[in-house]
Amino acid sequence: MAKIKLLTDAASDISPEYEKELGIKVIPFKVTIGDKTYTSGVDFDNKKFYEMLDACDSVPVHSQITVFDYEEIFKEIYDEGYTDLINVTINSKGSATYDNAVMAARNFFENYPEAKGRFNIYNIDSEGYTGTYGYPLIQAAGKIKKGVPAKEIVAYITDYVKNCVIYFAMYTLKYARKSGRIPSAAAFVGEVMGLRPIMRIHDHEIKTHTKVRGDKAVIPKILDLVSGEIIPKTPYCIVYGSDEKARDELAAALTKKLGYPPTEFFQIGAVISINAGPAVVGAIFKSAKP
Repeated sequence: MAKIKLLTDAASDISPEYEKELGIKVIPFKVTIGDKTYTSGVDFDNKKFYEMLDACDSVPVHSQITVFDYEEIFKEIYDEGYTDLINVTINSKGSATYDNAVMAARNFFENYPEAKGRFNIYNIDSEGYTGTYGYPLIQAAGKIKKGVPAKEIVAYITDYVKNCVIYFAMYTLKYARKSGRIPSAAAFVGEVMGLRPIMRIHDHEIKTHTKVRGDKAVIPKILDLVSGEIIPKTPYCIVYGSDEKARDELAAALTKKLGYPPTEFFQIGAVISINAGPAVVGAIFKSAKP
């Protein structure tokens, strides 16, 4: 009888509550600030990291999940009697984590040939960040309970991440400037003019889709972009950081516009906030024109 395990990393922004309730194994990232290294979800929660980030003069750095890390985890899950492991990783263009998982799977079967035919490892590149793969993993946990075969779940997750889009806004350019995502001169001019970039994430890429002037223009613009692109009547999620008011305003606006509320909320963790800062808000959805 099939026994399926779901595995991911902390950049999926799956909450500790879901991790425990749904049995999804979430691998933390190591984050270095100055000369100290911390483990996400262990040494800090999201709120604490926002405070650490605000007080930090340097740019924090997160490390990839290594081949050795994955080899140990794969062996642990195999020893627990699972027949199928579905692992969904952070965008391969932003981290070597996916490539390391692929290499670890190859090494695992070389080291344990007896596992061939008894244990399957499916590594999926999310091509994105946060709820773009956190959401389908949550749905996958429900499918496992219903007895859906592993290959069908893999097909579902793969289809979702390839057609999923995020539009999100940064309310400050401070962190994007520090991380180099936006050149210092452009960030300075943007802050002076009160510009708020609306970013689009899809197919491995993070692009500045448009800009609006002032905080009040952010949510109406995201509302227009999402409503013009979402596949009608399909679920959508809200992604946010430290500003719960912005989260609630966007959720209310989308609920009114689309006629139904968001399915999930994803609060960004350390990996995303390092580059974007904690003051963000956006929507995750399956696009009709990815």
